[in-house]
Amino acid sequence: METENTDIPEEGAAPGLPDESAAEAVEATATSQAGATAPDATPAPTAGPEPQLAPKERRARARAARAAKAAPAGPRTPEQRQQERDSERRQKAAARRVERAQARTKHREAAHERQPTPPREHEPGRQKTRQGVVVSDKAEKTITVRIDVARRHRRYQKIVRTSSTLHAHDERDEAHIGDTVVVRECRPLSRTKRWRLVEVVERAK
Repeated sequence: METENTDIPEEGAAPGLPDESAAEAVEATATSQAGATAPDATPAPTAGPEPQLAPKERRARARAARAAKAAPAGPRTPEQRQQERDSERRQKAAARRVERAQARTKHREAAHERQPTPPREHEPGRQKTRQGVVVSDKAEKTITVRIDVARRHRRYQKIVRTSSTLHAHDERDEAHIGDTVVVRECRPLSRTKRWRLVEVVERAK
């Protein structure tokens, strides 16, 4: 019994081509399909976030970069380093002179705009006056007055509050504890009295 020899083309083989040509065509088709569908085997490197450096490290690197940029090609001699230091000192001295001149000019302008100093309170023929609160009236014809003083500290600009007491002569016993009074300087009336009552500004409540 004779068997018929019929050429059945393999899958993917083009009809009417030899076996080698069919194999090459199949391989080319597979390669083109893989290139069209498969992603690149080596993806492009993506730029990741730069590592965060500490401020100290950043400053150190910046100083090193500036030094490398400003440094000459070869090693420097001690004389060259000394010349650089001298030039830097001269530049700093010139900058200080300019700054001090500007500060002096500003100070003069501020002093010119400032109000003139009022005349001193204590002059020959002018008696001092103080206002305070009576803290004691036990003695006869004598009161003890507390003088409160609030001033600003020269250096620290803080309000400093102090108080002092003095004895004043009250001829008619008008002032009592808690009254606000005005006293004036006078001749010595006793061992501790150098002031005299002028008026009672406000009575104690």
